[in-house]
Amino acid sequence: MIRRPPRSTLFPYTTLFRSPRDTFLYLMSAVYLFAFGSLYYQVPGLYGDNGILPAKLILKPGKTMETSFAERPTLVWFGPFLGLDVQSMVEFVSLFGLSLSFISLVIVKLRDTLCFAVLWILYMSLYQIGQTFLWFQWDILLLEAGFLTIVVAPFNLMKWRPIAQYHHDRIKMWMVRWLLFRFMFASGVVKLTSICPTWWQLTALNYHFESQCIPTPLAWYAHHLPEWLHKLGVVGTLVIEIPVPFLFFSPIRSLKMFSFYCQILLQLLIVLSGNFCFFNLLTVVLCVSLLDEKHFAVPSKKAKHGALKEGESRIVCFVSRILEFFVYSLLIYYTVSLFSLKLMPDFTIESRIAFTNMDLHRVLGKTLQASIYVGAISLIGVVLVTLYNVFKERNGIFQKLRATVATLFFTAIAFWIFCISTVPHSTLDPEFNSHVWPTVQRWHNNFDKYHLVNSYGLFRKMTGVGGRPEVVIEGSDSVKGVWKEYHFLYKPGNLSRMPPFVAPHQPRLDWQMWFAALSSYQQNSWFVSLVNRLLTGQKEVLDLLAENPFPNKPPTYIRANLYIYRYTSNKSKNPSNWWTRKKSGEYLPAITKDDKSLVEFLKTHGLSDVVQVKTGPIFVNAQLLNVLSTVRSWAQQVTAPVFLWSLFAVSSMANWLSGGSGRGHVN
Repeated sequence: MIRRPPRSTLFPYTTLFRSPRDTFLYLMSAVYLFAFGSLYYQVPGLYGDNGILPAKLILKPGKTMETSFAERPTLVWFGPFLGLDVQSMVEFVSLFGLSLSFISLVIVKLRDTLCFAVLWILYMSLYQIGQTFLWFQWDILLLEAGFLTIVVAPFNLMKWRPIAQYHHDRIKMWMVRWLLFRFMFASGVVKLTSICPTWWQLTALNYHFESQCIPTPLAWYAHHLPEWLHKLGVVGTLVIEIPVPFLFFSPIRSLKMFSFYCQILLQLLIVLSGNFCFFNLLTVVLCVSLLDEKHFAVPSKKAKHGALKEGESRIVCFVSRILEFFVYSLLIYYTVSLFSLKLMPDFTIESRIAFTNMDLHRVLGKTLQASIYVGAISLIGVVLVTLYNVFKERNGIFQKLRATVATLFFTAIAFWIFCISTVPHSTLDPEFNSHVWPTVQRWHNNFDKYHLVNSYGLFRKMTGVGGRPEVVIEGSDSVKGVWKEYHFLYKPGNLSRMPPFVAPHQPRLDWQMWFAALSSYQQNSWFVSLVNRLLTGQKEVLDLLAENPFPNKPPTYIRANLYIYRYTSNKSKNPSNWWTRKKSGEYLPAITKDDKSLVEFLKTHGLSDVVQVKTGPIFVNAQLLNVLSTVRSWAQQVTAPVFLWSLFAVSSMANWLSGGSGRGHVN
């Protein structure tokens, strides 16, 4: 075991942030808290028996438990054994995950392998029944990061013993760093391989701030920045996401820290301008893998004055500075040349991409191959350094042997994860992907449904070039009568309502409405189910909206129109409005709840209320149902963002009062 590090420089009176591993585990608990809490708030309206996509419709009985679980691995199958129906079991799983993540935030000794394994299983269970509302990249990113957290966390079965820091923690954190690299690198590359004109013309930010799902108030101001600054922002994004991640594996600490602060800057700008739920926090959590113990300890005077004796020699220091200068120069040179950056007489910066799509594909395969070599060499280096430290710092043959076995065990896990991750990583270039070893392909395919490793690519194509499309749902008691609009909680609708700050909560219905506007209702069966629920006045679904324009009884007719929304200009005639809109066309014709086409559509897609699914419990657990009902009534007294931040604030206060719950827990 490594000796106890000094107290944190950021939190000198706690041991919450005493090492990269402990910081990572604490922040992963926070991510789980936000993820479970946000979903828990929406379960009845999304997956309840009267929800938009009832979970019971995809958990059809008739097969053995083993077969059903193998096809769709989720704990919801076990609801009948707890005396719960499907809706109550989904709610119980999300509430259990919320409670466990809260406890993990407060109690350091519970941040172990067992705790995070349970959290991962719980979120996987929800993902398996989540359908379209959980098919987001940050959901599978959380599953992959969550699986790594199981490996990173200490085993710590004997809770009464101090929590130890181990030499092989460096190998564990390397796996997190490799995930961060794949995620950021892929997010940058797909922007160019998608052949989206806005990325190639560097105009993506001209539309992003206006067309993103749920913008913040600051997005309005960012949208009105000069175009040359938008283009420079795109250049910065591509540089931070494509070449800079290679510095994650730099043996030179300052280069690694440069890459760290670049990623933090990018995530901070995204947070300020858009509501992307827990995604940005999760990305920042992954960035913790770039830090080392020096960020969490106060250096002693002896360490300061004896740095050259204990660490690098003057020659090594000099060589490092030369290499730093070379890397920074190379980065600046290629950024200027590949994006044709020019300083204009009016002190603006002109930019354009100076390479072609053919040039990109010519180097992409080689770059992917290089990234795998860099990753492998980096992992081997970390393993060798770890083994060296084990033999240097551990006393006694038995201690050395035990530490060596543990190091080799986690090395095997790291190499296995590294190998299977090359499959989704190589999909960035189809030709390179075809050369992946068949054995590795089989390993990946065998575990694919568990999302241990995934392919990524955020903002692949920019939408909203011709304006932001929005579906507006309206109801009326007469096909010729006055139509009243249904307003959603967070997405743009009311022209004068200020865009909200809602992260880390993700209003999943609002998000799906954004996707629905990009296609037709025929491609979004859930949308037709939503309309059906509004026609029948289901309270659980109405709770997902800002207000019910028909409080006494549901409307007879519902229709949907497509509008094009745009931000108001700086010189708008109506300064109280944030948006302007213009009707683009009809999205869904006026229908009633008894409309034959509606009934047939729902039946075809397995969403009809006529479908009888017998998934009732073996017995009724009245006590547990009462607890679930009571907790929900308490939670719904405030909005979802307030609910989430209140829980986090309470956990933070508990940690502060207890001094981090970690005094004397490190050997």
